Amino acid sequence: MKYNNVEKARFVKRLNRFVAHINVDGNIHVCHVKNTGRLKELLTEGAEVFVQHHHDEKRKTNYSLIAVKKDSEVVNIDSQAPNKVFYEWVKDGSLLGKPDLVKPETVFGNSRFDCYIEKDLRKIFVEVKGVTLEREGVALFPDAPTERGVKHLHELCECVKNGYEAYIVFVIQMKGVHTFSPNKQMHKEFADALAECERNGVKIVAVDCIVTPDSLEIDRQIEIKL
Repeated sequence: MKYNNVEKARFVKRLNRFVAHINVDGNIHVCHVKNTGRLKELLTEGAEVFVQHHHDEKRKTNYSLIAVKKDSEVVNIDSQAPNKVFYEWVKDGSLLGKPDLVKPETVFGNSRFDCYIEKDLRKIFVEVKGVTLEREGVALFPDAPTERGVKHLHELCECVKNGYEAYIVFVIQMKGVHTFSPNKQMHKEFADALAECERNGVKIVAVDCIVTPDSLEIDRQIEIKL
């Protein structure tokens, strides 16, 4: 996926989950943060960031924060991006071969999953999670407790019990990682639910991404350690 009108800026401070101050060419601007996660390891004062400049008078802010430089890597932090690149990836046949049907936002039971796929006679529900937290080459999810995420994992197990296939796909919005693991220290219940998924036949996939200031593309699957 590609972004238009991307500019370089410096991060100043976060005002709340949705809004931050950025410095563009010496001027302070209000910027929409496209991720409500904590992002404390990334959004530090003075960090080099990349923002999309909007030319829309109806918007409250003229900029959206989409990526940040961490060491030598660019990390995409747009929480809407993982679903978009997953759709591109699965439609291209990279996960299952060319699918017969790809349908976003599909309800099963008490959950709305990110994607429903049909391939030959296979019927598959998929939940996609974006990952922006990395420590010593290990990508970790979640970066904050997520009861909604636990609920999705339990529902994926129910999908399998009802004859469907089910996938949980972690889209790591960066390169430079070698392993994915659940963040047990942050939310043990999520880690336990992910292990339950594996025991019940839910397929767990983790992929990294090629990231530039104005693009994001799924690259390769990486090792998972539960």
